[in-house]
Amino acid sequence: MTISFTDQVAIVTGAGGGLGRCHALELARRGAKVVVNDLGGAMDGSGGSSAAAEAVVAEIHGFGGEAIANGGSVSDRAGAQSMVQAAMDNWGRVDVLINNAGILRDKSFAKMTLDDFDMVVNVHLMGAAYCSHAVWPIMREQNYGRILMTTSPTGLYGNFGQANYGAAKLAQVGLMNSLKIEGAKNNIHTNTIAPVAATRMTENLMPEEVLSKLGPELVTPAALFLVSEDAPNGVILQAQGGKFSLACIVENEGVNLGADATAEDIADSYNAIVDLADVKPRSMLQLNSM
Repeated sequence: MTISFTDQVAIVTGAGGGLGRCHALELARRGAKVVVNDLGGAMDGSGGSSAAAEAVVAEIHGFGGEAIANGGSVSDRAGAQSMVQAAMDNWGRVDVLINNAGILRDKSFAKMTLDDFDMVVNVHLMGAAYCSHAVWPIMREQNYGRILMTTSPTGLYGNFGQANYGAAKLAQVGLMNSLKIEGAKNNIHTNTIAPVAATRMTENLMPEEVLSKLGPELVTPAALFLVSEDAPNGVILQAQGGKFSLACIVENEGVNLGADATAEDIADSYNAIVDLADVKPRSMLQLNSM
């Protein structure tokens, strides 16, 4: 099976470099018309330039693809709307949104300012929400849409010095979990990718010998599958260096201690309560059917 995006329109945020650039280039190679969004700022979100997005557009034009640059900030509602409006003005539809834009302001929680916390959450979480909200009515009207969130091992499992980033990244999974339900009747599938790749966001977090095996282009196949016509709905796919795996929230059967359970009962039964021998994926749909 060949996955094609011919006649589709895609928006990729943070596409001036790294993962976003690889996603945008491959979408265009497979026929998509692409809005290459990038604020062009520093890694901490400061500054801005259209040069990075325009360079990717030039690459796409170079192999005969169609693309336009957009320099709007995802953390600004007007910026998010501007990239969607650009897609509609040029091509009249939006089929794919990849929420990839991100910044880092790493510090231990004790030293982190709340401004640094707010800024990272605004870009990663609110940016994904603003862009998804802007495309939502278009995708509903079309009865078709594919949205991709970008989480991180930090969001799923934690990492020292990244409380703001981890909180924002796991929050995107929570956003996906509701959008997958709300969008299903209109054939809008929302998924999440959890990449590990050598980009400017990770260059100071891992040694060079590790980074050399983690090219961002090795993540893009998973991203494109998750926004394809045959994509699943509500999946977290991990991707790093050519390895792909599923991450999911699981629940065990637990222990019924009755309505009169005390804190001491919890303590006495704790090992049985947290026994993972019978874990299974659990969703709100399953809970509603119980």
